[in-house]
Amino acid sequence: MKLPSRRPNDLWHRVQEDFDQLSQAMGERWPSLFHEEGEMASREWAPSVDVIEEDNQFLIKADIPGVDPKNIEVSLDNGRLVIRGERKWEKEEKKEGYMRSECSHGMFYRRFTLPETADPDKIAAKGKDGVLTVTIGKREVSKPKRIDIQ
Repeated sequence: MKLPSRRPNDLWHRVQEDFDQLSQAMGERWPSLFHEEGEMASREWAPSVDVIEEDNQFLIKADIPGVDPKNIEVSLDNGRLVIRGERKWEKEEKKEGYMRSECSHGMFYRRFTLPETADPDKIAAKGKDGVLTVTIGKREVSKPKRIDIQ
């Protein structure tokens, strides 16, 4: 019996398609409060982000070691929270013809759509020990009101 020949890229594409389908199905079943949207244009790396919901606020914690908080921009535009900045290339290690670099450098850009309960007037950002913490207060959202037909 002859096994069908496969190219390594075919398997990788199948895995990506299966993962995309799973992600889409999970998103439809359990929609996320925060979701990231758009392309990650002009970025070389993306900081890891945790999104946490507490009783009275949301927290976004981004691991951005080695980046001065002065070089990070946090903005809000039309219900979208944007975190962008740049980690500069500082030094490289060279020994006998090779270079070693394990940390990502360059620009980063993350954009999140805020949920309806987020209060755009209660947003604060703080950088400490390589972690950027964005705190977003919650507001009360009106509940649907039933209208009686007369």
